[in-house]
Amino acid sequence: MTDKPFTRHGIVRGLETVASSPLFEGRFGRMFRTLPPAKHSAASLKSLASRMVAEFEPNPTPETANPPDDEENSGISAGYTYLGQFIDHDLTFDPASSLQQQNDPNALVDFRTPRFDLDNLYGRGPDDQPYLYDADGLHILLGKPLSGNPHDPNTRDLQRNAPQAGPKRAIIGDPRNDENTIVAQLQANFTRFHNRVVDVLHTQADFATIQRIVRWHYQWVVLHDFLPTIIGKETLNSILPSPDKPNLQFYTFKNDPFIPVEFSVAAYRFGHSMVRPIYRLNTTLQDRLVIFSLDPNVPNLTGFREIPTDRAIDWSLFFDFGNHPDQFSKERIQPAYKIDSSLVNPLGHLPPSIASVVPSLAERNLLRGLRMGLPSGQSVAKKMGAQVIPDEKLRVGKATEADTTNNLHLTEISPEFRGNAPLWYYILAEAQQQFKKNDTPIHLGPVGGRIVGETFVGLLLGDKHSFLNQEPTWKPIEDFTKKGTFGMAELLTQAMKA
Repeated sequence: MTDKPFTRHGIVRGLETVASSPLFEGRFGRMFRTLPPAKHSAASLKSLASRMVAEFEPNPTPETANPPDDEENSGISAGYTYLGQFIDHDLTFDPASSLQQQNDPNALVDFRTPRFDLDNLYGRGPDDQPYLYDADGLHILLGKPLSGNPHDPNTRDLQRNAPQAGPKRAIIGDPRNDENTIVAQLQANFTRFHNRVVDVLHTQADFATIQRIVRWHYQWVVLHDFLPTIIGKETLNSILPSPDKPNLQFYTFKNDPFIPVEFSVAAYRFGHSMVRPIYRLNTTLQDRLVIFSLDPNVPNLTGFREIPTDRAIDWSLFFDFGNHPDQFSKERIQPAYKIDSSLVNPLGHLPPSIASVVPSLAERNLLRGLRMGLPSGQSVAKKMGAQVIPDEKLRVGKATEADTTNNLHLTEISPEFRGNAPLWYYILAEAQQQFKKNDTPIHLGPVGGRIVGETFVGLLLGDKHSFLNQEPTWKPIEDFTKKGTFGMAELLTQAMKA
């Protein structure tokens, strides 16, 4: 295999050179350094990938545009899929590359330690990248107004360039946050939240102080909203029973924190199974938009272009703001799809702007795990002391009442998978074991949840500038909270005031 199929998106410089040595420590490393890599043929992985991609489902007409769906996850709202993508782009920020392109496949590993520091928002700061900022050096610039959200008439697109021909690209700290409409508008609203903090503090703080306050609110959301939603409160409490007594059993480092490949190549790719094929962005648009389409005439969320004026996102359709309309209402919160061993059909046919050679995201993930020498899911479970899922309970397909009993067993796809499941697949299938009926909420299981949770907590604890290190009793600005709670809904509420 060559590097070419995997260089357009999703690879971070330095990732391809991760050593297996137990002494290795750098920007990337291994959580389970002594476990042997799982052995699979590319043909078997390709067969598994084809089974993991669901069949095409047509876009419903506007009259039936927002009904409940058996594939929806009652425990996770759709916004967390893209918050997870935003967080990923923050952790893997690389100031020396553009979209991780193929001109530097090996790279060095001596970049700064990955942190929850919003470098995807701030870039290199107002002194080095003044074109991202207003003349006052405090506010961050935004683009044209967007309409369609009745709750937020001030919605804005990202600041963009204006070429004579071709798409208008976003001028932001990390260009990956322009790759789809939803993550682009998340970026815009984190920008607005920063500007809101500037307005609240007025002249009482300099840029560094404002940046620290914004970062700490973001870290609070990661720790107290995103993590418990994705891995469950019980798992999080077992990892961080209190800020001064963490319980990191598997994620350890000597000097600087690193990103484990078991996290970046397997566990944190759980979000791919949460992607819906279509989304309602606001209640004024007649169409629901598909995530990708090779047909330019089909309304879609593909990014790296100016956002159409009427596509302001109504975030109450993506996060819980406390309003709970009828489940058949066009104003209902859209849940994410279940964390299971099935990806929606568009992810099997990515557009050339994202994947020109291997268009199946499932195949890309599985082949990347092979290239990176990831251990099997069963071997990781044994190492962690978790109960190993027997082969007869490992199936491939949707976690729905209509599909679950007919889903193929993993070993029916290839005998290579007997007791030897690819780690990314195993983590999805592990979460799928929670399924009982269509409305069963599903989060990551013991292996996937522990890898994600320990990595996040370890990165926060390893960052000397995080609120957990500098001020573990810190709380968000009181006026920003709702009944003492601060999460993404509250952050977006404040952003909409900017």
